[in-house]
Amino acid sequence: MSIHKEISDLIKADIITQETADKIFDYYKNKGSSSTNRLFIVFGILGAILVGLGIILILAHNWDELSTGTKTFFAFLPLLVGQVLCGYTLIKRQDSIAWRESGSAFLFFAVGASIALVSQIYNIPGGTGTFLLTWMLLCLPLVYLMHSSITSLLFIGGITYYATHLGYWSYPSTDPYLYWLLLLSVLPKYYNLYKNKPESNFMIFHNWLVPLSVIISLGTVAKRTEELMFIAYISLFGLLYLVGNIDFFTRQKSKNNGYKILGSLGTISLLLALSFDWFWEELRRKEFPFNDIITAPEFYASSITSLLAGVLLYLQQKNKAIMNIKPLAPMFLLFIAAFVLGLSSPIAVVLINFLVFAIGILTIKDGAKQDNLGILNFGLLVITALVICRFFDRDLSFVIRGLLFVSVGIGFFVANYWLLKKRKTNE
Repeated sequence: MSIHKEISDLIKADIITQETADKIFDYYKNKGSSSTNRLFIVFGILGAILVGLGIILILAHNWDELSTGTKTFFAFLPLLVGQVLCGYTLIKRQDSIAWRESGSAFLFFAVGASIALVSQIYNIPGGTGTFLLTWMLLCLPLVYLMHSSITSLLFIGGITYYATHLGYWSYPSTDPYLYWLLLLSVLPKYYNLYKNKPESNFMIFHNWLVPLSVIISLGTVAKRTEELMFIAYISLFGLLYLVGNIDFFTRQKSKNNGYKILGSLGTISLLLALSFDWFWEELRRKEFPFNDIITAPEFYASSITSLLAGVLLYLQQKNKAIMNIKPLAPMFLLFIAAFVLGLSSPIAVVLINFLVFAIGILTIKDGAKQDNLGILNFGLLVITALVICRFFDRDLSFVIRGLLFVSVGIGFFVANYWLLKKRKTNE
């Protein structure tokens, strides 16, 4: 039965007034319009990108047969078309999100294509890093001029590729320190989305892409004392987790909170990787001259991320009881203490295993307290992962390994059964 028939019956039965019925009709009308606009934006962006790529492929097929002048004309043609589209949008279609986003996406790729083609035609020297930097700098104004969220996402993706190309694939010839300035330059757009469209899909994409970009790019600062990057990364994951616990993010669906998910998984994965003794044995053999440490870029990265995470942890916990602290929140501080201890003592690996086990137990307790099966099973999975890691330790017999797996399996069954029974009793 249609909504119109239902509402008409409710009006005849004097259950709702005509005014209420009109509001209901307006609600569903706007809801349908919103879905249509969202699809129009998505298909507009995809269409613009596909058209741009199609033109490039057609030109590439016949490129060698064209004269230099013709090549130059076609090199600038996509750029001209993109500028006309954006100009028309600013003048006539400024309120249309679909026009703004699709036109900006087309122009973004047109700029890159034009730079590459002109460089190829006239043999202009320059590496991939220079090309990416020029491309991103030319497209940065698009983010703000066109109020384009898709260009912001493409820009973040581009500068991440720029950082990885220079920091990983061209190491040690160049340093991608400009990445951090480029990232800062696009954060005002991110903040604008937070203020004006906090529930939009573009905001959700930024919530994932921004922390992911930082995680990927942080490793590019490693040069001399790479071991300090473990502190930098554990503090970064702690910082992301704490950002994900800010009220704005906790009010959203869990799948939209990229900060908390990446921070949680990153912290646990790193601790599990370091729960083996091999890393700590290598760490104890290595020398760390004080003068080399305090001048190393890894030291600055570790200090900045640890300081930021520490300040945010203090701000979140200063008015709360210590019993209310989340299990993962202080782990970066405990890891730093274990790392310093691990420079001279083999007990550090025991502490790391204890930390992972404590995270699992406290998470299970938190899930039971909140009556949340997802959190409870996540804690059980952490303990399972720890058991699997210990399975590959040569110091443990197969009997002990088998008993550990049996214990975890029983724990899964008992914990879930107890929580489900508790729910049923409360109902």
